[in-house]
Amino acid sequence: MAVTRDVRPVCLVALIILIVAVVTPLLWRARLVSTGPEIEIVFLNGTRRSVTLAEMKRLPVLERRGSYQNQYGNWRDEGVYRGVPLLDLIGRGADYAKLEVTADDGYHIEIERARVEDEDYPMILAYTLDGVSVPAWESGFRIAVLPADGAVSNDEYRTTSAGSFWAQNVRRLALLASTHP
Repeated sequence: MAVTRDVRPVCLVALIILIVAVVTPLLWRARLVSTGPEIEIVFLNGTRRSVTLAEMKRLPVLERRGSYQNQYGNWRDEGVYRGVPLLDLIGRGADYAKLEVTADDGYHIEIERARVEDEDYPMILAYTLDGVSVPAWESGFRIAVLPADGAVSNDEYRTTSAGSFWAQNVRRLALLASTHP
């Protein structure tokens, strides 16, 4: 009988260790998966902040039909876009002169503060197109310019390609100073 009593606590301890060893990695992995896709924001002082899709969905949202004109005058990517206004993502009081947008494929564009803050042409970081959200939406996080009428022509946006602002698969937003080359 003495042997049986000594074995039970050892078995119980071994069982607890086994449960912790198996469950802890699963919980950790579930936590990582649940945060979902993310982007990085880099502020002027060098501070970096990651923002997940789950966090974006808790911020103010703009949803509108949108499309743009490319450098050839063709209208592209019409649909209903949903996302976070860039001003709400970077902070309305943020200090910057330009916003550098960088995509997964290395594409980047610098957008002047006046364009980012233009109320007639609000810019969002879209995470949904026509009801399909990131990561199922293969264009990933995307900059979209969404005026009330939904269409951004080259002439009215005063550029050779309004589509150049609609970066897709965005991975980083960096706030730049006015002295940035």
